[in-house]
Amino acid sequence: MPSQPPLSQERNNFLGFIKSLLGVIRILQILFGAGLWVTIAANRYEGSIHFVLFVAVLFWLLTLLLFFITLLNKQDLVPILGADRWLPSNFAHDVAAAVLYMPAIGVMIYKTERNSYCNLELYKHLCLYKVYLTATVFACLTALVYLISAIYVGCRKCRREELVA
Repeated sequence: MPSQPPLSQERNNFLGFIKSLLGVIRILQILFGAGLWVTIAANRYEGSIHFVLFVAVLFWLLTLLLFFITLLNKQDLVPILGADRWLPSNFAHDVAAAVLYMPAIGVMIYKTERNSYCNLELYKHLCLYKVYLTATVFACLTALVYLISAIYVGCRKCRREELVA
């Protein structure tokens, strides 16, 4: 049987990663993270919400980077963190994201509760309650997906697997 041309092989690698559990998890992290920071950035925010926005944008960008490097199978080109250290690097990224999303969730819950007074039909002024509630849901979903990813990648590392996908 003749071997597949390189372009077809690369396409199979793309589809293989996107259809893998880690590929789906990375896509969910990107979507939920974008939902969080877009929800916050599209509205007025102040104070401790800056921390939430920082965490959301930082890990959204890092996750995009990890996703595309893994999708293109270019882990070997990443200095220090690539090649045989790619799986532990992904694990460290996911654990750091899950840990930093926890205080971000706390901030969002606090801000949501502080604005719950304006959730009345007759209230006529700017009310950020629904915005903060939506952002809290996105933050919780994002943290959950990072936690699932950390557990999955950690289990793969414990089984001495080397490849991410």
